[in-house]
Amino acid sequence: MRKLPFDTVLIANRGEIAVRVIKTLRELELRSAIVYHALDAGAPAVSMADTAIAVSGRTPVAAYLDTAQIIAAAREANAGAIHPGYGFLAENADFARAVVESGFTFVGPTPESIQLMGDKIRARNFAQRNGIPVVHSAIEEDDPASFIMRARSIGAPLLVKASAGGGGKGMRIARDLDTLEDAIAEARSEAQRYFGDGRLYIERYIEKLRHIEVQVLGDSFGSVVHLFERECSVQRRFQKVIEEAPASTISPRLRQRICEAAVRIARAANYRNAGTVEFIVDGGDFYFLEMNTRLQVEHPVTEMITGIDIVAEQLYLAGGHELRFSQSDIVSKGHAIEARMCAEAPERGFSPTTGKVLVLEYPGGPGLRIDTGISQGQQITTAFDSLLAKVIVHADTRNEAALKVERVMRELVLLGCETNASFLARVLADEQFLSGQLHTGYLDENPQLAAGDSPSDLSTFLAAAALLTRPVCDSADAVPELHASLGGWRNA
Repeated sequence: MRKLPFDTVLIANRGEIAVRVIKTLRELELRSAIVYHALDAGAPAVSMADTAIAVSGRTPVAAYLDTAQIIAAAREANAGAIHPGYGFLAENADFARAVVESGFTFVGPTPESIQLMGDKIRARNFAQRNGIPVVHSAIEEDDPASFIMRARSIGAPLLVKASAGGGGKGMRIARDLDTLEDAIAEARSEAQRYFGDGRLYIERYIEKLRHIEVQVLGDSFGSVVHLFERECSVQRRFQKVIEEAPASTISPRLRQRICEAAVRIARAANYRNAGTVEFIVDGGDFYFLEMNTRLQVEHPVTEMITGIDIVAEQLYLAGGHELRFSQSDIVSKGHAIEARMCAEAPERGFSPTTGKVLVLEYPGGPGLRIDTGISQGQQITTAFDSLLAKVIVHADTRNEAALKVERVMRELVLLGCETNASFLARVLADEQFLSGQLHTGYLDENPQLAAGDSPSDLSTFLAAAALLTRPVCDSADAVPELHASLGGWRNA
């Protein structure tokens, strides 16, 4: 194990990603510290960390966005480094700069790289200058007065996007030019609300495109490698639902071109640490979409096919080490699929759900990994992202992996809060999914997948699940105290 210039890492995040980082810190014999809001006081990450420091804010999310409190917590915990996870401040250049200027190691790229590649407009222009194809578009800040006119000249359908966006926020589709101005107003309002930045650009919207991304790692000495690609085309409202590695039904030549393009752009940006370069694929053509300057939610599928712990590599790279392997050392084996279990009700338009987790049981088996940040007894609220757990499976073939994830989704038990587990199982068993003929409009084209089981069937399944769980069985078998006090007496 290589020596690192820090022995304690503060995790500026929560939920499953905080648990994920703590597990690697333990393997590397490093201490973990974490900040937490009062709503997360009973969460697994808080109990797992060596040190837990409470933070507060006007809202629970605001607490995790408070740079001053996070840096103060790092000092209190005697941490030498801060890991941002994903979301919250992970792609905030000002936060990364504040961390470094306060004397801590930021486990991620440099503030300059985040500023360049984390801004969609800057990143798009940078990619184009470096010979990476981009979709025909109109950028507002080039000439605000002619923005709408230039967008109209591209022709419908159009995709309106926020420069500072992420997670599907600040994006709208205008399928005809009459709706363009309304789409612009809605996207700008949402972008301003979520990111404090209303800058927009508009690009031609490609129907039935595929979303392919490439995991890259770079060190401080100019070396960059890729860890192959991931297929992220199963989406709903621009949010990823199921991811897999490697991508299905993609030619070896196209795979090579996309991966080489990702390395080229990361090297040109002097990129350090872990990052993901995202592309859209239209037939045999591909176009640069954006770069995520952080750890991705779906990174486990890459770890499963390569055997590389990406969080460990993040720590080594942040500590100033060279990459521990060359491109030829990285080998892809088998197939991995990740499904995101969320607190939502697909049968009711994917509305958010809440409740106390009364029973939580996951099945086991070879090649199965479950990354979760919840535990039995925990209250699920709408204060944070709806992600509850990621079910990741590795198998020799894609179909084997899909069937394994489907089995887990049908066998797991979570009572007290509705989830999308049954919906995910239906998708994984769908013939079109199993054929690998995927695109970002797949779920919209198959609304029956969200329709769910009939109420009577659902009630039966829930009753059966309840009767199989230990707390319910114990309660049913228990003898009431009054009767138990009678001992063996019987009325003959």
